[in-house]
Order: sequence, then structure tokens, then C-alpha cells
Amino acid sequence: MTANLTPESDPKPNPHATEEEVAAALKDTKLAQVLYHDWEAETYDEKWSISYDERCIDYARGRFDAVVPDATLPYGRAMELGCGTGFFLLNLMQSGIAEKGSVTDLSPGMVKVALRNAEGLGLDVDGRVADAEKIPYDDNTFDLVVGHAVLHHIPDVEQSLREVLRVLKPGGRFVFAGEPSTIGDFYARWISRATWYATTNITKLGPLQSWRRPQAELDESSRAAALEAVVDIHTFDPDELAGIARSAGAADVNTATEELAAAFLGWPVRTFEAAVPPEKLGWGWGRFAFGGWKKLSWLDENVLRKIVPPKYFYNVMVTGTKPV
Repeated sequence: MTANLTPESDPKPNPHATEEEVAAALKDTKLAQVLYHDWEAETYDEKWSISYDERCIDYARGRFDAVVPDATLPYGRAMELGCGTGFFLLNLMQSGIAEKGSVTDLSPGMVKVALRNAEGLGLDVDGRVADAEKIPYDDNTFDLVVGHAVLHHIPDVEQSLREVLRVLKPGGRFVFAGEPSTIGDFYARWISRATWYATTNITKLGPLQSWRRPQAELDESSRAAALEAVVDIHTFDPDELAGIARSAGAADVNTATEELAAAFLGWPVRTFEAAVPPEKLGWGWGRFAFGGWKKLSWLDENVLRKIVPPKYFYNVMVTGTKPV
């Protein structure tokens, strides 16, 4: 089976926003979401080292199992809210979590890429351009709703979770992962800013200029960063996020957190990769980055989790069910 195209009535991607559109988006978070993610859609997988092989299949499944360790699988039909390029749902489907999928995102460009990825993987997936606060599917449609790094983009998180519960069948479950904790977001942003400043200034020096991206690309990244500050609306304390889910009507709510030491490596690595020409970073760099992340993730899971309060970890995950 292959992916289905979005309906003709859905908006089309706009990957090249004008300066006027960007200026307007600085005052309109939903417009900013569309422009920023349409701009990033075609290069998003490369930027975040997203793949649809064993590495990311295991990662996605690990996030799911961390908050739902005893699920009865497979779910029949699953939807990803704020799908991006389809990273979470498509890899979960490959791991056996669900048989059929639907991808939704406010960005037409992201839905286009997610459906293209699904088709390349031979997965049974359809897609819609959708506002997370008004999901365009009928009541009681899905057995599972998932999302990765999406809730912090949504203006009214509680309203979105009400919509998630509406489209879930009774007893259906939602799982959201990759949400920034309040404390984690603070240190991640400072690490990223310091890495960007250091890299873009050091590479101005004569012997290192070949490691500098063209100024036009750096300027475009800076404009994207300005929009990123608009699209990243929330950070979450784990207990507060659980409270929002319960207020929306969810039952069986549970949260988990991950990545502390791993975040202190991951964020400078990602920022450095964005600041230098990609051809400078070969297999050795990728092996270092992924290997280092795995080792520090082991440290987080087996040592730091036992002694550090959950709120200090970078990523928050939340799950709940629709009451029967």
C-alpha cells in the first residue's frame, strides 16, 4: 500500500516566504508556523539527522515504550498530529505500532514530504493540512494519536488535546514525545547560542574560512531562527503538562522525561552542523555524534534518572486515554 495525496482543497506549500510575509508572521504565530515549516520541509530530515531505518525506528519505538510499556499491538489506525516529515508515525508503523496512518500538519510543505516518505516506505498513509486546534476528522476515528515535538508549537494545548480525545475512539490512546521542559529549554537555548556565536566567528579567520557557510545561507538561518522564536510558544513542567491533559478530559495520564547529559552534547552538535558546510562533516563526525549521544543517553537512563529530578531533563513525554 502507498500514501494518498492530500485533498485538492488543502493549501499548497510556500517554501520561499517574502520579507513582507516574514514580517507579518512575527505577529501571527500560526502564519509563522506555516512559513517556518514550509521553509524547512525539504531539508528537515537532513537537518535533524532523521532517517527511516533501524536507527530511528528504534529511537521512535523507545520513546513510545517509555510511556506505554505494555501496549497491546498493533493499533488499527493511528494519526500523527503536527507530523513534520513523518518521523514519529512512519517509524512507529515500521516497528509494528499501527497498521494504517494519517499525517496532519499546519504546514502544507511538511504534509507533502511526510506523504512522500510514506510512499517511499510502502506504508498505508493519508494526509491532511490541519490546525491542531480543529482536527479535520470525525469523532471516534482513530485508535491512537501520536506527536513528536508538536505541543509546544500549539497556542491552546488544552483545546488541541480535547480535539485529540474527540477523534480518538473510546479507550484510544495518545502519546506525545519530544516536548521541551522549561529548565531543559533554558540550557539548550544558551548552549545553542554560544555554539552558533563561536562557530560563525571562528570560521571568519583565514585558515578556517573554508569551514564557513556562505553568508547568504547564514543570514537565511538567522531569519529562520527569528521565526523559530515565534513558533516555539511553550515549555512544560511534567506535572503541569499532565494537569493540562487531565483538564482536557484524558484518563490514565502519565509522563516521563529523558535526555540530560545527552542534551548537553546534542544541542551543540546540531548547531555546529547548521553553521558549517555539510561536506566538511564526514562519516567520522556522524559516528562521533551518534555514538556520543547513545553513551550519554545510557548515562541518563541508568544513572542520572535515579538521582536527578525529572524536570531537569530536556524532553517530556505524556500519554493518556479517552474514557470509555
